[in-house]
Amino acid sequence: MPDSQTPDSPETVVLGQPTVGDEELAAVAAVFKSGWLAGAGPVCRRFEERFAAAVGTRHALSTSNCGSALYLGLRVLGVQPGDEVIIGDYTFPATGHSVLQVGATPVFADVRPDIWCADHQHVEALITPRTVGILAVDVAGQPGDFDDYRAIADKHGLWLFEDAACAAGATYRNRPAGSLADLAAFSFHGRKGITAGEGGALVSDRADLIDHARKLHTYGIEPAHGREGSRELTIPAFLEAGYNFRLSDVQAAIMNVQLDRLPDLLATRRGVAKRYTEGFADLEGVDVPVVLPDREHPWQSYILTISPEIDRGEVALRLRERGVQCNFGTYASHLQPVYGPQPSLPVSADIFARHLAIPMHSNLTDAQADRVITGVREVVTQLS
Repeated sequence: MPDSQTPDSPETVVLGQPTVGDEELAAVAAVFKSGWLAGAGPVCRRFEERFAAAVGTRHALSTSNCGSALYLGLRVLGVQPGDEVIIGDYTFPATGHSVLQVGATPVFADVRPDIWCADHQHVEALITPRTVGILAVDVAGQPGDFDDYRAIADKHGLWLFEDAACAAGATYRNRPAGSLADLAAFSFHGRKGITAGEGGALVSDRADLIDHARKLHTYGIEPAHGREGSRELTIPAFLEAGYNFRLSDVQAAIMNVQLDRLPDLLATRRGVAKRYTEGFADLEGVDVPVVLPDREHPWQSYILTISPEIDRGEVALRLRERGVQCNFGTYASHLQPVYGPQPSLPVSADIFARHLAIPMHSNLTDAQADRVITGVREVVTQLS
């Protein structure tokens, strides 16, 4: 959910902003002194160990971004041209793109109207003999109905892959996002809850999948750090064509600090979300996000649903004029031309037309959040 806005004055309340400081700078300086700045080095390995523990899995692989993690996951799951992969429709198209990139066909499932994740009943209705798996998206960070997805996958002999791009710190029935499927992919883009500007991770309990992905993400061979200390001149063999999808140790150093910050970052975002929800509770023409009682939301975004009688574009224009950044939510993927003609998915199409993301990050002050609340209330009232 990219932000096209640029702060034009000190008074602007920005849509998204990373929380970084002296600790991250010190971690980067330590990497500079070590001499290993490249990807897949010792700092990456340390981050991978810590991140796997944080998300409740046995293994993690740091990657250049979430898109590369999604692609690697599909490759090691054995997805082939002609296969079909069912995807929750309401998502940034990187999800669908990853399926196209391995030559398979994305099949989009409509979503629940409350939490915007894939409707498990529609997922099951879409299964055909060509279906090989389910790629379920944690929309804005809140996980979907993973017990239902797992039951469907097991019933039909499918794999289950979690797109947890926005979900660091989320839980589903007391299980961390990332541990809910055979594989999961995370993003560390600048708008995410923890960030190195860019970056990603692929996590799993299955060593075979992560080991294969590790070779693919380094051109098809074991990364150089894994050969460090050998008393022999080890010359690796390229058994398949791979890629350069590595996270640098500079970025991994930042991510180690961000992982330390995660509890505080989540607490701040949840405080802002609570303030917003209370501030909009009685506002007609706007619905606030739904958080289900059996899951914890990390609040990568806070997305309002605007009444169809109110011009969302005009709301956005007037908020921006007041110095409050905002944007649409994310995409109804089936409407994007890259995927060709698709069946109608009315729930996803409806929320795509009515969602409005307002500022959400860990640097928001109470005064800024109150400015957002006041601005939204005044603009919506004027247009109602």
